[in-house]
Amino acid sequence: MEKTFNAAEAEPRIYKMWEDAGAFAAGANAKPGADTFCIQLPPPNVTGFLHVGHAFNHTLMDMLTRWKRMQGYDVLWQPGLDHAGIATQLMVEKQMAADGENRKRSEMPRDEFISKVWEWKADKGGVIEQQARRLGDSMDWERSAFTMSGAASAPATEKPGNFHDAVLKVFVQMYNDGLIYRGKRLVNWDPHFETAISDLEVENNEVDGHMWHFKYPLADGETYEYVEKDEDGNVTLREMRDYISIATTRPETMLGDGAVAVHPDDTRYAPIVGKLCEIPVGPREHRRLIPIITDRYPDPDFGSGAVKITGAHDFNDYEVAKRGNIPMYNLMDTKAHMRDDGEPYATAAATAQRIARGEEGFDEGKVAAMNLVPDEYRGLDRLEARARIVADITAEGNAVMIANPALETAEAPDGDQPELPKTIPFVEAKKIMQPFGDRSKVVIEPMLTDQWFVDSSKIVQPALDAVREGRVKIMPESGEKVFYHWLENIEPWCISRQLWWGHQIPVWYGPTKDALEDFDNYHGDAKYFCGASDEDVKAQAEAYYGPNASIELKADAAQFEYMTFHEGDDGSENRSTVTLMRDPDVLDTWFSSGLWPFGTLGWPNENDPAMKYFPGDVLVTGQDILFPWVARMMMMSQAVLQNDPFHTVYLHQLVRDAKGEKMSKTRGNVIDPLDMIDAYGADALRFSNAQMAALGGVLKISEDRIKGYRNFGTKLWNAFSFADHYQIPYLGDAARPEATQTLNKWIIGETGKVREAVDAGMESYRFNDAADALYAFTWGKVCDWYLEFSKPILQGDDAAAKAETEQTLRWVLDQCLIMLHPIMPFITEELWGLAGDRAKMLIHADWPEYGTELVDVDADREMNWVIGLIESIRSARAQVHVPAGAKVPLLVMGLETKGQSAWDNNAALIQRLARIESLEHVDSFPKGCVTIPTDGGTFGIPLEGLINVGSEIARLEKTMQKLGKELGGLRARLNNPKFVASAPDEVVAEAKENLRLREGEEAEMKAAIARLQELG
Repeated sequence: MEKTFNAAEAEPRIYKMWEDAGAFAAGANAKPGADTFCIQLPPPNVTGFLHVGHAFNHTLMDMLTRWKRMQGYDVLWQPGLDHAGIATQLMVEKQMAADGENRKRSEMPRDEFISKVWEWKADKGGVIEQQARRLGDSMDWERSAFTMSGAASAPATEKPGNFHDAVLKVFVQMYNDGLIYRGKRLVNWDPHFETAISDLEVENNEVDGHMWHFKYPLADGETYEYVEKDEDGNVTLREMRDYISIATTRPETMLGDGAVAVHPDDTRYAPIVGKLCEIPVGPREHRRLIPIITDRYPDPDFGSGAVKITGAHDFNDYEVAKRGNIPMYNLMDTKAHMRDDGEPYATAAATAQRIARGEEGFDEGKVAAMNLVPDEYRGLDRLEARARIVADITAEGNAVMIANPALETAEAPDGDQPELPKTIPFVEAKKIMQPFGDRSKVVIEPMLTDQWFVDSSKIVQPALDAVREGRVKIMPESGEKVFYHWLENIEPWCISRQLWWGHQIPVWYGPTKDALEDFDNYHGDAKYFCGASDEDVKAQAEAYYGPNASIELKADAAQFEYMTFHEGDDGSENRSTVTLMRDPDVLDTWFSSGLWPFGTLGWPNENDPAMKYFPGDVLVTGQDILFPWVARMMMMSQAVLQNDPFHTVYLHQLVRDAKGEKMSKTRGNVIDPLDMIDAYGADALRFSNAQMAALGGVLKISEDRIKGYRNFGTKLWNAFSFADHYQIPYLGDAARPEATQTLNKWIIGETGKVREAVDAGMESYRFNDAADALYAFTWGKVCDWYLEFSKPILQGDDAAAKAETEQTLRWVLDQCLIMLHPIMPFITEELWGLAGDRAKMLIHADWPEYGTELVDVDADREMNWVIGLIESIRSARAQVHVPAGAKVPLLVMGLETKGQSAWDNNAALIQRLARIESLEHVDSFPKGCVTIPTDGGTFGIPLEGLINVGSEIARLEKTMQKLGKELGGLRARLNNPKFVASAPDEVVAEAKENLRLREGEEAEMKAAIARLQELG
C-alpha cells in the first residue's frame, strides 16, 4: 500500500473505470424482478457551474442512488439540463459581442440567432455535467436529457430526444381542455431583456428611495372639512381642504392612475368618497379626473391614508382595480420608456375623462390602446420622466409643503445671503424594497401585458390532495405549510416569455370569418389554431376557412394576411389565400421543466421502456423552488398522467458559510466545491455534506470541517495499512467468521448495530445520522478500539485466536468500505480494489442485511464496559489537567462480580491505554478524589500530589468566567420573546442545544472546583 490516498490521481481513474464499465446505467446490478428506484436530478441550467448547493444535494442523491443500487434495486438516477431561456440568450449575446459581431439579437433573423445558440451549447454548454463527475455522481449519463431535445432547430449533431414533443403535446392538450388561455394580466417585466419573468427571477433589494407627497385637487373647486382625531377621539386638526393628499415612491406612474382609494372606515375622507379629483400632471386644459373610491387595501394609519390606484403598474393596485372595475392604463413600452405611440394625449385624456364621469363605458381593448402620457413626457426613460414630473408638480404648487427644518438651526441672514424658504416640499428619504432582474440587474416594472396563462385553479386540487392524503410526503413538515399557502392562494401561471430561445408556443393566428368580408378595415380578435405540428395547424385552418382557402404558415410574419383572387378567365370561382402568423413567444422554462418526471423517460411514447421508472421515488431539492418547480411538477403530472410524480420531497435550505452567513463574492466567503475537491478530495467534501444534512437544519459548511473529513479518510486508509503491516492475508471477499474471542464477538455485534443505524438514517432521510453512525463506528470502534485491542492477539502465540482475529479484521474492514461507499465512493473503491480477486466492484457490492442479531450480549457488555472506563478515566484526567504521561493509581469501591471479571480479562489493556499504575479496592475515597461511576462499581483517582491545586482552581475559575458570559448571551437570546417568535425554528433549536451543552460544562467545572477545594 501507498502511505496515503492520492485523491487527485485516483478519483479520475476510478470514475473512468465506473463509466467504462457501465456501472451507472439504469438497472445496473439489479436483482431479478427488483423494484425500481428513480431519482430525477433537478436540472441545472445549461449555462450553470457547480456550486456548493449543487454539491450538497448531489451528495444526498448519490448516497441514495448508490445505496439502493447496492441493495439490488433497478435504479435510475436521471440527469439532464434545462435550456434556461434568458440565461442562455444572455451568454450567446455576450459571446457575439466578444467575437466582435456588431449585431444584436433583434437585428438578425430569429433562426440565425437560434443556430448560434445551438453552436454555443455544443461548445460551452453543460460544463456542470463534467464538474458533477468530479464529485462522484453516479448518474446514467447516457440518458442525460435536455429540455430542448427534439426541437426542429436542433442540429444533426445534437443528441436525439423527444422532450420538445412532450412539451408541445402537453400545451396542446391543456389548451384544448381549457386549461391554457391568452389574457392580459400584470406580470414582472424586465425592461433589459424585454420579457416577462417569474417571481423566482426577481431579487427584492433594499435601496435608498424617496416618498413624494402630492395634492390631488378636487374637481370643480370643491372643498370639505378635513378632521383628524387622536386615539381618544379628540380633534387634533380641523381645516378646509380642496384636495386629497397622496404619497408615492413612483411619481411617473401617476399618469396612469384610475382612482384614489381610501379605507371605508376612514372618516377623514367620508365627505368626498364618490367625488372626482384631478391628477396634477399634464396640460392644464386636459387634466384628467379620477374617482375617489373605498377599498380595504389602504391603511388609514400609514401616510395620508389615501392611495393612488395604478392598476397597470402595481400588483396591489391591480387587485384593487379588478375589485372596483377601475380602468388600468399602461404607460410604458417594453424598454420601460414612457409610451410614444397612439393618438395624441388630448384625445386619450378626453376619453378617459368620459370614462371617469361614467359617461362612457370601457373595455380592455379600448383601455390598452389609450396612451395617457402627456406629449412632453413621451419617449422619456421612466426615471427621467419621474424627475420632470416631480419638478412640474412642485412648480405648479401641488406638492405638499412642510416647515423647513433648516430654519431651526439657521442663523439670521446677513449681506447678500438669501433667506431660507419657510416651507419645502414634503419628500421623505427612506429605504424601500425594489425588485431587480436577477440577471439584468435593472429595476423590474410591473406591466400589464398580453400573455399565455395556465388556469392553475383548475389543476391544483390533485396536488393538494396528494399531500393531505399522505401520497406525497414533504420533509421537513414545515414545507407543507408553505406548500398549502401557495396552492390554496394560487394565481394564474404566466407561461409565455418574449424570448427566442425556448419552446415556441404552438399557436398560429389568422383572421376570423367575420374579417373576410372587409379585411382591410378589420381590427377585431384573431382566430387561434393550436397544434403540435404544421400539418395539424393546416388541417384545422382548412376546416375553418373552407375548401376554397389555401393555407400558408409564415413563422416570421408580423401579422396574419388574407388575399382573395379569381381562378379561371371567366371568374367563376373565388379562392383565397390565408397566411397564418405564429405566436413569437416561447414557453417559460418552468413549464417545460414541470414535465421533467416523465418527459425524461420517453413520454409521450408511453411504451418507452424507461417509463417503468415513472412515478419516481424521492425528489431532493432546495426549499426555494417548492412552488415554482415541485408543486408544478405535481400539478402537471396529475393533469397529464393522472399520477403523482414522486412519493417524497426532501427540501433543504441554502448552504451558508461556517457563521451561517449567505455566501457572496462581496463578502468574500464563497466556498467553491471544485477548490475543495482539489485540496481535500471529493470524499471529504461529500462526508462534510452528509454530516450537516440534518433534516430542516441550518446548512453551515466550512473548509476546516472538510479538511477534518479528509483526515477521517486518512484514518480509514491507515486501518488498512495496519492490516498490511501485520501481513494479514487480504485476497477476495471476506466471509464473516464464527467468532470465539470476546473482542471479535464484540466488534461483529457493533457492525450489526451500525448497519441498522445507517439504514435507519437513510430510510428516514436523516443523512447526518447515517454519517455520524459510520464516523463513530469507523474511527472510534474500529480504528481506535478494535485495532488497539487486537494488537496483543496479532502479536501473540495463540494461532487460532490470531487467525480468527485476522479474518474478523478483514471482514469488519470490508463492511466499513461497503457502508461508507455511498458517502465516500472513491477511497472505498480504491481500498476495495487492493484485495485483488473481488467478485465485483464495490459500487455493485451487495449491501448487508444483518443487524443486531449479531450482538453477543456478554461480549457487548464487557467490551463496552472496558471502553467506557478507559474513556471516563481519560476524561477525568483531562478535566483537571493531570499530566498526560503520568501513570496514576486507581481506586475502586463496590466493584461487582461482572465488573471485576471485565477488569481481570482486560486489565493490561486498561492500564496501558488509561495510564494506570495500580488498582486498589477501598471502602471510601479520600478528599479531592475524582470519581468515575461505572456499571457495578465506582472508580476514583486521588489528586493529591498529582497536580498544583491552586493553579488548577484558578484556571477553572477563569474558564468559568468566560463560560458565564457565553451562557448569559444564550439565555438573553432565548428569553427574548422577539427572537423566539421571529427566528427560524432551527436557529432557536440550535441556541437551546448550545445552552444545554454549556450548562453541562458549567456543572462539570463546578464539581471539579469543589473537589479541588477539598484539598485546601
